[in-house]
Amino acid sequence: MASSRASSAATKTKASDDLVAPVVKKPHIYYGSLEEKERERLAKGESGILGKEGLKAGIEAGNINITSGEVFEIEEHISERQAEVLAEFERRKRARQINVSTDDSEVKACLRALGEPITLFGEGPAERRERLRNILSVVGTDALKKTRKDDEKSKKSKEEYQQTWYHEGPNSLKVARLWIANYSLPRAVKRLEEARLHKEIPETTRTSQMQELHKSLRSLNNFCSQIGDDRPISYCHFSPNSKMLATACWSGLCKLWSVPDCNLLHTLRGHNTNVGAIVFHPKSTVSLDQKDVNLASCAADGSVKLWSLDSDEPVADIEGHTVRVARVMWHPSGRFLGTTCYDRSWRLWDLEAQEEILHQEGHSMGVYDIAFHQDGSLAGTGGLDAFGRVWDLRTGRCIMFLEGHLKEIYGINFSPNGYHVATGSGDNTCKVWDLRQRRCVYTIPAHQNLVTGVKFEPIHGNFLLTGAYDNTAKIWTHPGWSPLKTLAGHEGKVMGLDISSNGQLIATCSYDRTFKLWMAE
Repeated sequence: MASSRASSAATKTKASDDLVAPVVKKPHIYYGSLEEKERERLAKGESGILGKEGLKAGIEAGNINITSGEVFEIEEHISERQAEVLAEFERRKRARQINVSTDDSEVKACLRALGEPITLFGEGPAERRERLRNILSVVGTDALKKTRKDDEKSKKSKEEYQQTWYHEGPNSLKVARLWIANYSLPRAVKRLEEARLHKEIPETTRTSQMQELHKSLRSLNNFCSQIGDDRPISYCHFSPNSKMLATACWSGLCKLWSVPDCNLLHTLRGHNTNVGAIVFHPKSTVSLDQKDVNLASCAADGSVKLWSLDSDEPVADIEGHTVRVARVMWHPSGRFLGTTCYDRSWRLWDLEAQEEILHQEGHSMGVYDIAFHQDGSLAGTGGLDAFGRVWDLRTGRCIMFLEGHLKEIYGINFSPNGYHVATGSGDNTCKVWDLRQRRCVYTIPAHQNLVTGVKFEPIHGNFLLTGAYDNTAKIWTHPGWSPLKTLAGHEGKVMGLDISSNGQLIATCSYDRTFKLWMAE
């Protein structure tokens, strides 16, 4: 009985325990920093939330940081960031207000002026405009104006530097200019009168004459081939009566040959190095005495020598050049001699007065070739700077600037018609210039290597002859500039050429040490 009561009491107690809800511990929520409270508790010696030993261990481990008055100012960093954002907004606002050209070439020019790349990989015109706008919003539009002003200043200074300047010459030059004017004007009148008479010939007659000429030129063949020396032959020139041929050689010798049988007549000894050219006086073998000066030659050591026909020794030396003289040429009157030099100048010598009357600069590199107009009024020079110039000997002015060749000009020649000039260049082309229009009227893709010489037919200028380093000489119609005949036969590069004054013979000389005469069948 007693045991049953005890068990029932125990059951009741257990049931009452199950009905009582467990006590839930409320977590303490702290607002603000605990640093001050911890400091107070530590000062009172209380353990606080953490024990002293645990706190010390946490501080030593670096897990608890009790500051010593150091403050991190968040506001300063926020203000810097705000300033950057505001500056970016201002920049974008300025960019929207900047007007940029829609012309892509102008945009590229502006970028180049600012020193920026004109294009980026995969960038189109729209992106390029936007990039320019962004750059201008940073550097300001004044930067572009400043660069443009600087460019204009440099351009002006460059133009001033390139301007031709003149200085007072000696009285002998004035006398020579007047003499040349008096000499050239009657010749010009005569040339124009002949042109008028030629124009009066019926066109059918002129056409048939031209066709006959072209037929004879197509039948040109190698008439004579002669070994001229044991070194390359650099130049050849017919005498005015077409019965002699002068050759210049790299051995330093100049030789005179009979035409057309090519027998050696004279060997002119005087040069010690490569001879660049030898030319007959315009009146030699016609009205000039053999004892007088009949030839002139030049060499790579700067020497210029004058020769007679009755002696193998030079009659006189022209002193003044210190570097290589490339070409020498007589004025049509025979009174003056022109020389071209590698010191960027050409000179005119008065042989009657026996003095240099003109030392003309104008090329930026060495002057290679010179030619005189048939009237004697003009001189043309071709330079290693790829430019040619036409000079008026009566005034001293450069009346035409021949700009167009890509490489050096090695040959220049005037047409007997008085208004065409031909130039041969290292760019393998021959250009024909019109003095009346002051421009290039035709470019002949003449050869496969550099053109060494050009020559118009001396009577009427009915054809043009060119020679080149591709071992050939070619004949071109004038006008029309179409190919008529290729003179092939040399085993080396053609270095010089000439046409006889009667138009019947053509001479070519070569690096293969030979010269050849060509004649129509």
